Amino acid sequence: MNVEQIYTGCLAQGAYYVESNGEVAIIDPLREVQPYLDRAERDNAKIKYIFETHFHADFVSGHVTLSKQSGAPIVYGPNANPSFETIIAEDGQEFKVGDLTIKVLHTPGHTMESTTYLLKDKNGKDHAIFSGDTLFLGDVGRPDLAQKAADTTQEDLAGILYHSLRTKLMPLADDVIVYPAHGAGSACGKNMMKETVDTLGNQKQVNYALRADMTKEEFIKEVTDGLLPPPKYFPLNVKMNKEGYEDIADVLDRGTTALSPNEFEVAANETAALVLDVRHQNDFVKGHIPRSIFIGLNGDFAPWVGALIADVKQPILLVTPEGKEEETITRLSRVGFDGTIGYLDGGFEAWTVAGKEFDTITSLSAEEVTPDINAKNVAVFDVRKEGEFQSEHIAEANHTPLGMLNDHLAEFPKQETFYVHCAGGYRSVIAASILKSRGIHNLIDIAGGFGALKKSGAEVTDYVCPSTL
Repeated sequence: MNVEQIYTGCLAQGAYYVESNGEVAIIDPLREVQPYLDRAERDNAKIKYIFETHFHADFVSGHVTLSKQSGAPIVYGPNANPSFETIIAEDGQEFKVGDLTIKVLHTPGHTMESTTYLLKDKNGKDHAIFSGDTLFLGDVGRPDLAQKAADTTQEDLAGILYHSLRTKLMPLADDVIVYPAHGAGSACGKNMMKETVDTLGNQKQVNYALRADMTKEEFIKEVTDGLLPPPKYFPLNVKMNKEGYEDIADVLDRGTTALSPNEFEVAANETAALVLDVRHQNDFVKGHIPRSIFIGLNGDFAPWVGALIADVKQPILLVTPEGKEEETITRLSRVGFDGTIGYLDGGFEAWTVAGKEFDTITSLSAEEVTPDINAKNVAVFDVRKEGEFQSEHIAEANHTPLGMLNDHLAEFPKQETFYVHCAGGYRSVIAASILKSRGIHNLIDIAGGFGALKKSGAEVTDYVCPSTL
């Protein structure tokens, strides 16, 4: 028996490769499927089934393409209604993979089709669960994403999730391994651990949602408390996962069209494409195409693209580091953004060599700006998340979270200079690029963010441990 977790940190997502006696099951695959095909070929094995735990909202699964290329059927649990051919399994149904057995445990609540797959070894002993978004490490799946489809409230779904956990998962033995679909950083939960594998027994001890004495009412209250609005691209990804999508090979073929600076400029003007610059934030600050948006590959690239661009149909033109074009298009496609129509051949350097207009962002060190901040001479805007801001922030700073920046545009000064910062410098440059694209240029980015400000002696509020918030 070989069980391999294939974890993608950018998405905080776990896909799984399960092999036994020449047969393979793939669970919740990523959009680019060639690595699974290559791995099976190296093992001299055949992909027999593709299991989907639910209709994912935060990424586009590779199930449709993988089924087409491998011939393996796609398996969903009860209540799923995709537009393509699939096996809709019954609760308790079993599938053989080599010497192993995979049993369907219908565990609705996160969504109504959510299903956990129980892996049994060759002796029939329960070995592991692939819990999808039903059970995370330290948390459970948010119960608000399926409201429209289920025509019910998040409280109703939380109650259903409570029942699923206590009747299907908690009765399993403590030594059963938990393989979730996501880890810390995913927007599908709110309290996930940084670890990506654990035992069910330990989760019964540390996961607030699995307390043995927890009432249904307490569960509903705790699971629904503090839920932020889901990113706007989530429903669009669900639609793609239910109805199918374009083959990634075609997306790559179209997106890797090299454009000269002149061709790039014409395309930007004639197609209403968004110019997305994915270089390092330090490079973007020094020079970038006017009105381009920065979201760097070196951070949580795909989730921020989904949250801030939102419309997966948006045409995109890319400015990338040399050789990173295909990686960028692939990572965009993982969250459903298939509209890349080309990239700037030669990168930003070719743009400047061609004599094209470019813009910059004023960025100062924390040491340079701290005296002004402590004297309260300049307004400060903090674009970190709610929990980060509540834990500790610059005294009298304005809180304008990056994920909701468009809701705060009216709060930024129209003429007076202001500072913008995040934790370390990545998100503040994203915010600065968005503000400049909206015509707000009177800003200064603080290099190094809050961490540097605190070290430089900027006045901050009393620290509150995030776990107590």
